[in-house]
Amino acid sequence: MSRTPFAPAPDLADPRRRVPWGSALATAVASVGWAFGCMAVVAVLGLHLLGADAQGALAPMTAAVVTMAVGGKVNPAGDLSVFGVSGAEGTAAIDIFPLGVGLAGALLLSWIFLRSLRRAGAQISWGELAARAAMLVALFTAALWGLTWAGHDTISINGATLGGSGGGGGGSGGILGSVPGLGDLGDLDPGLLGGLNDLAKSKTSVGFHVETGVSLASGVLWVLAVLVIALLASRHTPLPPGWEVLHREVRPTVSALCSVLLLAVVAGFAIAVYSAITDDHPGRIIGSALVGGVNGVWLGTALGLFVPWQGRATGPLALLVPHPLDRLIGGGSGQPATISRLAQLDGRMWLLVVAAVLMMLAAGVLAAARTPVGGVAAWRYAGLCALRLGVTTAVGLSVVVWLTSFSVNADLSVFGFDAVGSGVGLHGSLAAAVILGAIWGAMAGAVGALLAYATGTAGGQATPQALTTGYVSG
Repeated sequence: MSRTPFAPAPDLADPRRRVPWGSALATAVASVGWAFGCMAVVAVLGLHLLGADAQGALAPMTAAVVTMAVGGKVNPAGDLSVFGVSGAEGTAAIDIFPLGVGLAGALLLSWIFLRSLRRAGAQISWGELAARAAMLVALFTAALWGLTWAGHDTISINGATLGGSGGGGGGSGGILGSVPGLGDLGDLDPGLLGGLNDLAKSKTSVGFHVETGVSLASGVLWVLAVLVIALLASRHTPLPPGWEVLHREVRPTVSALCSVLLLAVVAGFAIAVYSAITDDHPGRIIGSALVGGVNGVWLGTALGLFVPWQGRATGPLALLVPHPLDRLIGGGSGQPATISRLAQLDGRMWLLVVAAVLMMLAAGVLAAARTPVGGVAAWRYAGLCALRLGVTTAVGLSVVVWLTSFSVNADLSVFGFDAVGSGVGLHGSLAAAVILGAIWGAMAGAVGALLAYATGTAGGQATPQALTTGYVSG
C-alpha cells in the first residue's frame, strides 16, 4: 500500500514581482468577454428552441435571461384592454436563476482567470491577486450595466389568436397552445378560450424591464462568489502567502464536490438529449435543458439527499410544474415536498436517492485520493476526511438549495381589483440542507477514505502544493 511522503517545498515566486497590469487587463477582458458571450449563446439557443423568439425580439429577452443568470432582477408587467376599455394591468414577479446559462459563463470565466494566475509561480502576491480580481469585477460590472440597459422590451400578443376562432371557440388553442412549457393549457375548453379571446380584444402587451441597481449589486456578488469558489476548487492554482493550508485542508474536498456536481449536470444533459431523440418536440426539450436543466438536476440531487421543500402552485402557472410534483403542491396547498411523499406518487423517485448516494460516495473517494495521508492511521485519516467533506457538503448543499429555489407569481388587476391570481414556487429548507449536508458529507468522507486507504489510492492524486504544507490537522 503506497503512502505519499511530503515533498520538498517548490521554489516560490519572487515576492517583489510587480503587478503585470497589461496581462491583468487582457485577462479581465478575455474572461468577461468570453463569459458573457457564452451565456448569450446558451440563452439564445435555449430561447429559440423554446420558441420564445416567435413572441418578441430575441435580443432583449436574451439580455434579460443573462442578467437573471447572474442574480439580476427582471420585472414583467402588462396592459390589457378589457372589452375595449383600458384600465387593466397585469403584474408579475420572477425570482429564479437560469442556472444552465449562469453555469456556462461561470466555468469559462473561472477557467480563463485561473490560467492567468498559474503564470505567477508557486505563490502569487496579495497585490497581484487583488488587482486581477478587482479589474475583472469592474469590467464585469460594466458589461452587466450594458445588459441591464438592453434588457427592456414589450411583447405584443394578438388576442385574436389566443383562443383560436374567437367566441365560438372552435380553434386549436392558438397562442396558448404554442407557448413553450404551458403544457395542455391550449387544450382548455374551446368556449373558455373563446371567452378569453373576447376579453383580450387583440390589445394585450407584456413588457419586462431589468432593475439596474439590484442587478448590478447582485452581479458583483455573483462574480466574487465565482472567483472564490474557483480559487478553492482549483488544486493547481497558486495562492497568496498564508493561504498554503487551503491546498491540503480545503481544496481536495471542494474540488471533489464540484466535480461530482458537474458530472451530475453532464449526466442530466445526456438524458435530455436521449429524451429529445424520442420526443415529438425535441427542440423544446433541448431548449429547456440549456436554460434550466441544471436547476432540475441539482433540485433532484437535493431531494435525493432528503432535503425537504415547501411548494405551492396555483392558476395556469401550475401547469409548469412537472409530474409528480404537480400532484403534491398543486392547488396552492403549500404542502411539504419530500422524496418519500413523491415516491408514494411515483416509485421511480427513489432512483434520485440512489443517484445522490452514489454521487456522494464518489465525492468521498475522490476527496480521499486528493488528500495526502501524511503517515497517519486509517481511522484518523478517515475521520479527518469525514470532517472536511462534511463541512464542505454542508455549505455546498445549502448553496445548491438556495440557487434552485424559485418563485413565479402573476396577477391581473382590473381597475384595482384582482381578477386572476397565479403562481408557482418551490423553496428548500436551508437549515435542513446544512444539517443533512454535514451528515452525508461526513459519512461519504469516512467511507470514501477507508475505501481509498484499503485500495492504496489514498493521496495518490495529491498535488505537490498539498504535499508541502505539512500535516496541520494532526
